[in-house]
Amino acid sequence: MSDIKIFENKKVRSQYDADKEMWYFSIVDIVGILTEQPTVDRARNYWKVLKSRLLKEGNETVTNCNQLKMEAEDGKFRLTDVGNVEDIFRIIQSIPSPKAEPFKQWLAKVGYERLQEINDPGQSIDRARENWQKLGRSEKWIQQRMTGQETRNKLTDYWQESGVKKGDEFAALTNIIHQEWTGLTVKKHKELKGLKSHNLRDHMSEAELIFTALAELSTRQIAETTKAKGLKENAVASKKGGAVAKNARKELEAKTGKSVVTGENFLPPAKDKKKLK
Repeated sequence: MSDIKIFENKKVRSQYDADKEMWYFSIVDIVGILTEQPTVDRARNYWKVLKSRLLKEGNETVTNCNQLKMEAEDGKFRLTDVGNVEDIFRIIQSIPSPKAEPFKQWLAKVGYERLQEINDPGQSIDRARENWQKLGRSEKWIQQRMTGQETRNKLTDYWQESGVKKGDEFAALTNIIHQEWTGLTVKKHKELKGLKSHNLRDHMSEAELIFTALAELSTRQIAETTKAKGLKENAVASKKGGAVAKNARKELEAKTGKSVVTGENFLPPAKDKKKLK
């Protein structure tokens, strides 16, 4: 299960292995937070140098680090160095940072919360709502975001059942749907909003969330009706589903004179200077 965790309004990509009952966290994301790097590339370079030094020192934690496919800033899934809680604790010891201790406490809290969520799945929904509230989202936006996520989950469940592979194939179909209804790839839409290592949906307007949900709902229902199997057949359904939302978008835009697809985002003002119009 892939997820995004929030530490001091910074996102940490994570994945939960249900079989091992263990969280894995993106090391680059954590290094970036602890060393306060301004960009993902700077964080990646810092980790590259630190990793090389630790390997020379014979550090077993680095040797044992795994790689998992996680969503990169361009929307594609790429292999990323990850560590479990124990691994991350040891890596943190090698990074001089005033955030080290608060981060350790945060990691311990994440592990405890996951145990609670297993016993009561409703808590994961409450946790997501709390995270968005901390980021300043309105209740109306949060409700739409959660509704859209439910629609998305039903679509990806269908893809998995019909033989579509997680990771690159999921990303490819998502991009087909997105480009069909918006006229932009996921990457171009993120560029329009001035986003880098951010989740595009977390920066969508209410209208963008609604039309994304319509596109994904339409895609799933078309795929179910045609009994689409595998990547190729689901790609056809994805294009048709995206077209349903595109036609609705154009009709709304013709009546309001306003574009549904927008460059608006929820970034802090100081980081919003280069936002494209």
